[in-house]
Amino acid sequence: MSKQSIKVTVDAVVFGYESTPRISILLVRRKYDPFKGKWAIPGGFVENEEPLEDAVYRELKEETGVEIGYLEQLYTFGQPERDPRDRIISVAYFGLVKPNAYTIAADSDAQEVAWFDINNLPNLAFDHTNILDMAIKRLRAKITYEPIGFELLDEKFPFSDLENLYTTLLGREIDRRNFRKKILGFGMLDELQEKASKGAGRPANLFQFNKKRYFELKDKGIVFEI
Repeated sequence: MSKQSIKVTVDAVVFGYESTPRISILLVRRKYDPFKGKWAIPGGFVENEEPLEDAVYRELKEETGVEIGYLEQLYTFGQPERDPRDRIISVAYFGLVKPNAYTIAADSDAQEVAWFDINNLPNLAFDHTNILDMAIKRLRAKITYEPIGFELLDEKFPFSDLENLYTTLLGREIDRRNFRKKILGFGMLDELQEKASKGAGRPANLFQFNKKRYFELKDKGIVFEI
């Protein structure tokens, strides 16, 4: 039996949502081998005395200049052949942000950093296509049972912005009438007397997400499900 020799890395899948509407992915171009010059998910090796969560935030900051308040652990990828250098296990994380809220800048072992439209991605290094595919599936599943996308909207928004957010993140059309009825039925949106100023036609009322109300409902065991 050979002596175990395994190294650990972390990877950060960062989704960006823009109200155009569009979903993008934050990628870095590798400065060194293996896969020098190829695009990849930001990440790197965990230091000996470093918690995994600290490592993923550090690597993301070092390689892209982005500091995110919260990343959720996605999955552990450990196929023996996933990295040509060694037997390396990667613990992947994912998060959802507004791209225009960050100034990106490549550093560390990244020679370039950029946002890519989710429908027009380059070939990725390592097994990062598999990591990204799993992250997309997790994101689309999660938004159906937890309102994780509200922070991507303005503090006050027309209901159509919320519909566009879900349509974009799910990657498919939704039944807008049933969606509106179900969302409003939860009672976690406050309808305001203020009107939306953008768009043609009759101005619509603005809404505001009531976080306190949502957590009260969650504590009572009410399931948010779309």
